[in-house]
Amino acid sequence: MSTPIDFYFDFSSPYGYIASQLIDALAARHARSVNWHAIVLDANFQSLERIKIPSSMMRSDYVIRDAERLAAYYGVAYKSPSSLGVNTEQATRVFHAIHDRNPKLGCQFANLVLKAYFVEGRNIAATEELQSLSAELGIETEEFQEAISAPASRARVKAEVDMAEARGVFGSPFFIVEGERFWGNDRMPQLERWLESGPY
Repeated sequence: MSTPIDFYFDFSSPYGYIASQLIDALAARHARSVNWHAIVLDANFQSLERIKIPSSMMRSDYVIRDAERLAAYYGVAYKSPSSLGVNTEQATRVFHAIHDRNPKLGCQFANLVLKAYFVEGRNIAATEELQSLSAELGIETEEFQEAISAPASRARVKAEVDMAEARGVFGSPFFIVEGERFWGNDRMPQLERWLESGPY
């Protein structure tokens, strides 16, 4: 079986959101699967020293317009959030708690959260919003609270981010396949060519 594509994203990254709407179809065209990895690029995530995206950059006029233009180019539904660059640690904790148990359900949760933020304008940093989204997938309140508050959940996120850093990940979206790294939406055509014809 062909090696899966590792897809790294941050829930507050418009570029990660746009990639999330494209990567599974891209992989399917080449009989590949996708391993989704939620990471935290927020500078407020104190357990990490190097992978940081300054909120000021994410809120710049250029990024706001660029994300709108990129979404339109790909035909992806998009509405610029009123507050770009929110803290995503809680969403990431819940994602991993679900995904570790059921990857398909975890990806469904990720898609719900991303669309809630980048289409519906909901505040995904708010616990009540995340709980509501989890409930749509049948996640019980106790399971959700455990994912949000347990020390093991924070440790799980830190381990994921540490591993991402060790693999050379430094942005969202970021793709790794067969040891080759591709950063950004503009590298997706290169990723597809790699899958079509092999290393180059």
